[in-house]
Amino acid sequence: MTNHKIVQPYLCFEGRCEEAVEFYRHAVGAQVAFQMRYSESPEPPPPGCAPQDPSKIMHVQFQIGETTVMASDGRCSGNPKFAGFSLAISVATEAEADHAFNALAEGGQVEMPLGRTFFSARFGMVVDRFGVMWMVMVRPQNQPPLPQ
Repeated sequence: MTNHKIVQPYLCFEGRCEEAVEFYRHAVGAQVAFQMRYSESPEPPPPGCAPQDPSKIMHVQFQIGETTVMASDGRCSGNPKFAGFSLAISVATEAEADHAFNALAEGGQVEMPLGRTFFSARFGMVVDRFGVMWMVMVRPQNQPPLPQ
């Protein structure tokens, strides 16, 4: 019996989801696979779960490389809180790492500048403009790509 599990990040941007997805599209090449606004839902959301603005995003799935990230506007409190985790992005080249890191840092906060470490030709940590912590690294050449 195969016990196949998938763990995927689900981010609640509290009213800034559309802006975040567009930012990730430019910063790290995210591609939207599915999107639904509250106004497009076939059923009304449970009481207290929908924002005042029906054009806000109820659910979106986007790809960054081989990874699916899911997100929504949540309850649109205007104050997303991301703590206790990071999204790690591994790229093949130093140029790709430089591009991703600099793009994610735009409007954000560099926590650890991108540089050489014992485990990567380039590694750095940045909190993007939405408060999501990212770790950007170049995969070691002797390390195969992650399985799909």
